[in-house]
Amino acid sequence: MKLALFKSIKSRIKAYFVAGLLAVVPLSFTVYVISILLKHGDKVFNLLPERFNPRTYISYPIPGLGIAVVLVLILLTGVLVKNYVGGRIMDIGERIVYRIPLVRPVHSAVKQLLIAIFSQSDESFKRVVLVEYPRRGMYAIGFVTGVSTGEVQAVTDERVINIFLPTTPNPTSGFYLLVPERDTIALAMTVEDAFKLLISGGLVSPNADNADNADNAKKNRRNQVSMAQQP
Repeated sequence: MKLALFKSIKSRIKAYFVAGLLAVVPLSFTVYVISILLKHGDKVFNLLPERFNPRTYISYPIPGLGIAVVLVLILLTGVLVKNYVGGRIMDIGERIVYRIPLVRPVHSAVKQLLIAIFSQSDESFKRVVLVEYPRRGMYAIGFVTGVSTGEVQAVTDERVINIFLPTTPNPTSGFYLLVPERDTIALAMTVEDAFKLLISGGLVSPNADNADNADNAKKNRRNQVSMAQQP
């Protein structure tokens, strides 16, 4: 009796501690990152001439002003690039950069990554699928990044999609797979829930709030299999 009571108390204490840990650690990390940004964001003023430096006209410090200035400069640069003259200047600048051997691959990789992240395409990093990987009968979570184009799509007999297969617990690295769309299983979970599942190694599973979507996914999978078996 005492042993069962002790185990019950121990289990409750552990559950409370884990719940507190999950609440405190992410919040503390967020506050820490924000404090670093606010503390070092104003260093951008050291790059501005005294005539255009807000510190010249403001006698007291304003936390976060440097970050606000950077965001405004990025916005103004975007407005300039969207115009014809600004776009032409940007093209000339990129041509000069691409002529530099060591700078070209870095510039190109960063630009392509930003295009992929901020793409407004409906399929970019917005669909979660299951893929049989690394062998038949085993499944892995992947993110659809788009539909394959060019030579890859031309040499295949069916629609092939691009899938990023992240690793656990660091989802920033992974594998790029070209998979026939009929060989994937669409999931109803959001990208955020999928990342939680990956980072936790399966410890944090999304709630099955929408059973209808799961049933629809199973039906779609059965339809895909039956269509694939048809001559």
